[in-house]
Amino acid sequence: MNRPTRPPHLENLMHRTPIAYARLYGSRRYPDILGLVRFFATPLGTLVVTEVSGLPTGNTAQEPIFALHIHSGGSCTGNNTDPFADAGTHYNPHGVPHPYHAGDLPPLFGADGHAFGATLTDRFTPAEVIGKTIVIHANPDDFTTQPAGNAGEKIACGEIRMR
Repeated sequence: MNRPTRPPHLENLMHRTPIAYARLYGSRRYPDILGLVRFFATPLGTLVVTEVSGLPTGNTAQEPIFALHIHSGGSCTGNNTDPFADAGTHYNPHGVPHPYHAGDLPPLFGADGHAFGATLTDRFTPAEVIGKTIVIHANPDDFTTQPAGNAGEKIACGEIRMR
């Protein structure tokens, strides 16, 4: 019997060094949030791997779902109203409607304050997002509302850097 194997271009991918990364930090209101996002180049596109802890938790019947987006700004600074205002808007180099922005990513599903996500996308390369920011929002993206999915408050942010 032949056993299925992984495609050779994905073999040991997680053991490679990422091209880019971002350290996520929570806002003043969510200081316990910490995380790491890594960007790997593959022949099929960019693999984005996200690990987060310290997320707000829900009641026993429902854990929160959080929107995750790459934003066009280069800094996780802001003001009293929006601590990550300088993260800018969604990364959208082709001027398309939401949820087709290059920076629109699948949501993170909270599990007792933790989340892990991995997605493969061909909307950008790791090099294209270096110098941008990645943001976790308090609510899930509704994938409909323009221009950003009604995802709510920015609760964590990281600046994407070259490895």
